[in-house]
Amino acid sequence: MIRPARPEDVPTIHRLVRELAEYEREPESAKASEEDFTEALFGPAPAAFAHVAEHTGADGTTTVAGFALWFRNFSTWTGRHGIYLEDLYVRPELRGHGYGKALLTELARICVERGYTRLEWSVLDWNAPSIAFYKALGARPMDEWTVYRLDGEALRELAG
Repeated sequence: MIRPARPEDVPTIHRLVRELAEYEREPESAKASEEDFTEALFGPAPAAFAHVAEHTGADGTTTVAGFALWFRNFSTWTGRHGIYLEDLYVRPELRGHGYGKALLTELARICVERGYTRLEWSVLDWNAPSIAFYKALGARPMDEWTVYRLDGEALRELAG
C-alpha cells in the first residue's frame, strides 16, 4: 500500500535516509535531523512531501518498506509544475516486491492528476541496478544536462 507520509513516519523516514546515504557511500553527508524532516514535511509551510510503501509481513504486522520524498519544481518552457524526486529508497530485504515501482506510479499519478508535465530525479552514474530499473519503466537519461551545485564555502562566498 502506498500512502502519504504522516508525522509518525518521520523517525522511519529519517532512518531510511541514513540507510540510503550509506548505500550511496556518503553517510557523513546525511545531516538532517528528525526535526528537520518534521518541519519540511509537516510544518506551517511544507516545502517537501513524502509517500511511504507499507509492507505487511506473514505475521500481519505492517512496516514501512520504503519511501519517496519529493517537491514541486517548475518548467518555464511548459509553464507547468512538475515533481522532483529527491529520494526513492526501498529497504534491501524488501526490494523486488514492486514497492519502488508502486511509489513511482503514485508520483506519476499525481503528476497526471494535477496537470504536472514532468517527473524528474537524479541517479548516481555507478548505480547500475537503479538505472536499469528506471529505464525499464520508460525513463530516459538527460545526458545533455549536467547538474551543478553551490554549497558550503562557495555558496557563502557568492552570497557575500
